[in-house]
Parts: sequence; C-alpha cells; structure tokens
Amino acid sequence: MIKKILIANRGEIACRVIKTAKKMGISTVAVYSEADANALHVKHADEAVCIGPAPSKDSYLRGDLILQKAKALNVDAIHPGYGFLSENAQFAKACADQGIIFIGPTIEAIEAMGSKSAAKQIMQEAGVPLVPGYHGDDQNPALIKQSANDMGYPVLLKATAGGGGKGMRQVWSEQEFDDALAAAKREAMSSFSDDKMLVEKYLTEPRHVEIQVFCDNHKNGVYLFERDCSIQRRHQKVIEEAPAPNMSEALRAQMGEAALTAAFAINYSGAGTVEFLLDTDGSFYFMEMNTRLQVEHPVTEMITGEDLVEWQIRVANDELLPKEQSELSIKGHSFEARIYAEDPNNDFLPATGILHLLKTPEANANVRVDTGVEQGDEVSIYYDPMIAKLVVWDENREKALARLESCLQHYAIGGVTTNIDYLRRIAGSTPFKQAQLTTDFIERHNESISTQTSVDVDTYLPAIVLGYLLSEQNQLEGEPEDSPWNIHDSYRSNLAHPELIELLVNDKLYSVSATMNIASVESPKQWILHINEVEMTVSGSITDDTLTCSLNGVKTASPIMFNDASISLFTSQGMLTAQIQGPDLGEVGEDDHANAVVAPMNGTVVALLVKAGDKVTKGQQLIIVEAMKMEHSIKAPYDGTVAECFFNTGDLVSGGVALIDITKSDTE
Repeated sequence: MIKKILIANRGEIACRVIKTAKKMGISTVAVYSEADANALHVKHADEAVCIGPAPSKDSYLRGDLILQKAKALNVDAIHPGYGFLSENAQFAKACADQGIIFIGPTIEAIEAMGSKSAAKQIMQEAGVPLVPGYHGDDQNPALIKQSANDMGYPVLLKATAGGGGKGMRQVWSEQEFDDALAAAKREAMSSFSDDKMLVEKYLTEPRHVEIQVFCDNHKNGVYLFERDCSIQRRHQKVIEEAPAPNMSEALRAQMGEAALTAAFAINYSGAGTVEFLLDTDGSFYFMEMNTRLQVEHPVTEMITGEDLVEWQIRVANDELLPKEQSELSIKGHSFEARIYAEDPNNDFLPATGILHLLKTPEANANVRVDTGVEQGDEVSIYYDPMIAKLVVWDENREKALARLESCLQHYAIGGVTTNIDYLRRIAGSTPFKQAQLTTDFIERHNESISTQTSVDVDTYLPAIVLGYLLSEQNQLEGEPEDSPWNIHDSYRSNLAHPELIELLVNDKLYSVSATMNIASVESPKQWILHINEVEMTVSGSITDDTLTCSLNGVKTASPIMFNDASISLFTSQGMLTAQIQGPDLGEVGEDDHANAVVAPMNGTVVALLVKAGDKVTKGQQLIIVEAMKMEHSIKAPYDGTVAECFFNTGDLVSGGVALIDITKSDTE
C-alpha cells in the first residue's frame, strides 16, 4: 500500500500530484533544484529535499540521486509527472530494483513506445493504421533524405526518442532537408541525448486527436474519450479541448478501440495517451503513444468527473480500474489554454523575469488554474516557460469558449511577457469559434490572430493617472505624522495647485493636469484631471494590486502594476503601459557595438558557426542559442565580414547582449 510518494518533478505537475495525494491521505516528498528552493511545489509538500544545481541534467534528470533521497526518506512510490524522467525506462527499472513503485507503465511498455520507429513496427503488427514513412535503424542522412524524396514533400522529421515538439521539423522541399535534419538532430541530442530520427509523410490538413487510455495490472482497459490538440505552434500544443468537435459516436468508438488495441499490444498499465492524425475523410493514423500523464489531462477530468492522478495511484497499488467502459460518459465541454512566458511579437522567444503581478480568474466548479508559481517567483532560463494551465468547463462548446474568453480577460501577469493576449485572439477568432481545426491552424490564420488588439488609451489613461497619484499619496503617507507633507486638513500653501504629469504611451506623449479636490482628502481621494482639454473627476483606491477607479461616477476595477518608472494597467482590452516621464538627463552615448547581432533572449550558445574574418551573406546562420530546450537560429542581417565573436559555444548570454560584430559590406 502506497503511503508516501516522492514527486520526481517540479512546478505545476508536482503541485497537481501533491493535491491528489493529500486528498487520498498519502504523504508527499518534493524534490527541488537550487533554483527552486522557494518554489510552490516545495511549500505544498510534506517534505522537500534538494537534488542539485539549477540545470536539469544536474538535478531533475539525476535519477540516481532522486532514488538515493527516496530510499533515505522511506518512500513507497515515485510519481514522475511528465517530462524529465517520466518515460525513462532505465529510471523505472532502477525504481523496481530498489523496491520502490514507479507510478507509470511497465518498463517493457516504456521501452516499446520510447522509440518512435519501434513503436510504429509494433502498431503495424497489431493492425493500428500508420502514416507512410521511414522508421528504420539505419540513420545514414542520405538514406533518410532519399526516403523523404521517395514519399514526396512535405515531410515531417521526428526524433525517435522525442516528445513535446522537440527535435521535430517540417520540410517542404529537398533543398531545405539537410539544414532541417541537422537542426532536428542537434535539438534531439540536447533534449534527449539521442539524435535518431524518423521521417513521415506530412498530411496537409489533419487534426491532432488523442485518446486517453487507462489499463490496470489485471488486463482491464478503458478509454476516457478524446482530446483535440490541433491548435499547435511549432508542434507545441497551445489550446486543447475535449471532446473533439464534430466527432461522431461511431468514429469516437472506432478511435477508442484502436487506442486500446495499441495499449494491449504492449501489455500496458496505468495512464497513457495514443495520439492520432485524423484526416478530412475520417481516416486516422497512429502517431505515437505517450506512456505518461499528459499536460492536457485536466480537460479529460473536467468532462468525465474523474481524477486521473488518483486512478494512477490506485493502479500502482495493484487495484482494479475504478470504472468499466460502460460506466464512463462525456458531460459538457472543456478547454485548456497554456499560459506561457514568451513573446508573441518576437517570434515567441521564451521570456524570463520576476512575476511582479499575478492575478488569476477565481477558481470554481467551472474554472481551474493549474500552476506551480505565485506572485514574486522568477521565470528562469532553466525550465519550461509554462506559467499555468487555464482550464474551463461548461455544458457545451459555445458556452465553454465564452467562459475561456472571459477568464483570459481576467488573467493578469506583469513583469514577464506572456502569450495571454495571443490566446485571447485565437479563442475569439471566427475560425476557432467555428471549430475549423487543423494542425496548421495557427499558420493558416496567422495574419488575423497575430494582429495585436489595441487598448483605447483615452478610456484607460485617466485610471493610470489615478494609479500614479494614489501611489504618490501612499509615499507621502509614509512620512511622520507631524510632517508638513502629511497634513490632512484643508490648509494648503497653494490652494488647489495643479500637478503636471507627463506620460509616454505607445510612443505618444500625454500631458495631464491633476488637481486634488480639497474636500476629498479623506478616502476616497478625488482629483480633477484635464486631458486634451477634457475635464473629468477621478477617485479610487488600490488594494491587493487592484485599482478601483471611479471616473465621472462610473466605477471599474483593474489589476495594476508599478515597475520603476512605468505603470501597467490590465484592462478588458489588454495591458496598457505608461512611462512616467522624468527630467532629461542628457544624451545617451553611442552604442559601442552599433553593427552587432544581439541575443534575442537569455540562453546558452550551442553552436558558433562563424569566426572573425569570415565573409557572411544576408540570411546566413551565424550562431544558435538554446533557451528552455528550444533552439533559436540567429542569422546575418546583411552581407559583411565578421569583425569579432564575443561568445563561445557553451557560454550563457543575456537578452540584448552583443553576440557578433559584423562590418557591413560596402556594396550593401
């Protein structure tokens, strides 16, 4: 009987497992890296133990050290979550050797599905339909390329040991193949220490539909219906939903039975997901099987009412499945939106920084926020940039989608650039509302969903000014009671003296005149504002990072964040930031590296492809930087000669730092 679980993971999934374990009366042990010493999952666990420095390879991927800690703390079982060691057969075997239950499938099942090429062979023998492709062991690049040429472009390169979109590339022509293969292999080696690849025919309008399966150790198995995960960017899921729209009961049963056939073919046990490509004619093809709990499992929980982590623990305890297939049914509709620290306006590069403000929608029976961070935490370069999963449910798709849009409007994060507004645009787009779902949805509708929505400055500028004035007043109230700056009677040396405030918003300078209403020195404080010759009255207060504003008698409440000389207001239209203009301190000196190529984000240099003196052409790859396990190729902006390289392979770099100095060609 499992009485104590160690969670060999971090962040959101660690918190998720801890929640169910506590509900079941099971004590928990968290592991953490030095960077995660104050993380939320550490605070929520009954016990916590450090396992090494920040890099994953020195901490969360140290299976030997994790097992050492588990033995020392008398742990009965280890839950690996997803990612890290969750699909590592060697780790599962090491757990078994130490007499510790691995909450996951058998070693044999992990091994069978761990290689995409081997998995394809097993599925072929079991009669599960497959996409045409090359899945062989011979990794000669010429052979792989010839296979791609033979089946015709486009093709999809995949790391055989991969997952999560790592080590994957779409290739649209023979000319692109060599560079794509090299990049995919580098990324696969970095993420999985294995650069073996397979290549498949790339279907042009498929949906990504996956089936949640569950099996016990007594040869019982069920499927908990499907999830549509078609909304992807670079093979990373963005918004998932369950059930899949426009899915007939006949097709649902057909795909469910095919998924169980796949599971039974490898004597599966525990939670697993069988991923299919669903074509426009209703035919579907096996892609892969994930031998773990999926990131998007909450949408399945919302439509079935089941706790899949609890199911995992019960199966690991050698219990029968909690329900049979006939006892499972779909109720309503659910969406999951992945909140990431990334910049949609800068090629979705990962963002880092401190979460100075974190306001989430209120959790209830219809709304769930799975997260591993809290206000004040840092998003670092070391781990996946996912901040949270926003999960909503309602009785049908239309109502659930409306709820998703509303919740995204009320999700405010400050200090780190996020994809929240981008998610809002996807959820609010007509094609998404009409369920026109394909794996290339984002590419197909990129122009419309990438267009930023603008916040009406005239509507919200008075609130920002109010926030500034209240902040000023709060500072004054910190003065001693006998300070002349803290006298709250009606006397002023200059009665009703206006204050001139200058703010820069969207590169436009606004001058605002603010005069305190002497009669309102007590709360709520009131000011008369003049903006563009329009007079208005504002009053309000700030409580728990929320600004309550009354503008000419109309009240609103919005999260607000103060950061150095800027104020950000989180409105229903999006975030509006104003820079408070201070005195001119003179000209800034010229950039020492005016011709330099700069790092677009914090990361690690994984490949330096040029040296000083090299001639380069516009668009040529210069350097490859990795952040959060994703590679980003930086190219020459013009023809020229490399004057100097400021970093070497393996060096850490900060966003905005000069990487390579290029002397521009005279012919340019």
